[in-house]
Amino acid sequence: MGGYIMQLQNMSVNDGSGIRTDIFMAGCPLRCAWCANPEGQTQDNPMVHYAEADEIVREIDRNAVFYRFSGGGVTFTGGEATAQPAFLDELSEMLYDRGYDLAVETCGIFRWERVAHILTRMSTIFMDFKHPDSGEHRRLTGAGNELVLENMARAADLDTELVVRIPCVAGANASDETLARSFELIKQAAPGASLELLPYHRYGEDKYRQLGRKIPPDSFRIPTEEQLERWRAMARSAGLKVVSYK
Repeated sequence: MGGYIMQLQNMSVNDGSGIRTDIFMAGCPLRCAWCANPEGQTQDNPMVHYAEADEIVREIDRNAVFYRFSGGGVTFTGGEATAQPAFLDELSEMLYDRGYDLAVETCGIFRWERVAHILTRMSTIFMDFKHPDSGEHRRLTGAGNELVLENMARAADLDTELVVRIPCVAGANASDETLARSFELIKQAAPGASLELLPYHRYGEDKYRQLGRKIPPDSFRIPTEEQLERWRAMARSAGLKVVSYK
C-alpha cells in the first residue's frame, strides 16, 4: 500500500522526543488562513508525490541509529496524517512492529472510529486547538471546533501522552481573552493534557507563491516572546502543564 506525501524530514527535533523523522502526509480537511504548509492541503499539486509504505520504511530504517541513541522516532504530520487513514494504518503498523517510537500531529478533525486503533500505537499525540469560538474557528479554518473538542476528550482517555498545541497568531486567535477561553475549554475536555504554544511564523510564504496562491494577510502577526511568556503563565494559572518541544 502507498499514499501521498510531501517529504520525509530527517533529523527533526521539534515534534516529539529525541531525533525524529517527520513524515509529511498530504491532504487536510481544513483550510487554515495561516497554514504554513499549503502544499499539504491537497494531493494534486507538484509538491506532492506518491510513495509506497515499504519505500518509506526502508528510509526510516537507514536512520535507526539516530532514533536509538537519542530516544527519538517517527512523527506523522502533514497536511493532516489522519486524512489518509488506510495509509496511516499500514505505515504505522509496520513501524510499530519494528519498535520505533511513534507520534502524530493532527488538527483534530477526523472520524474517531477510523483512527482510534492507530492512535494507540502512538507514544505522543499532538492535537491543535485553534479558536475557542466555533464560529470564528470555522471562519479561520473552514470547520467548527466541536469535533476537535470531542476527539480531544477521547484522546485524553488513551494510554498515551496528549499535547494540545495552540498556533498563536496575533490578529487571529492570540489575545489574552481568546487564549484564556481556549485554556478553559482544553482543561474541561482534557484535564491531563499538556499545552504547547506555537508562535506564528511566515516561513511558508514562498510555498504560496510557488502554488500561485495569495499569502496570509499582513494582519496576522508574530507574537513577541513577552506575550508568549505571559500566555504561558496564564495557562499555568489555569491549571495546565505547559511544555515546549522547540
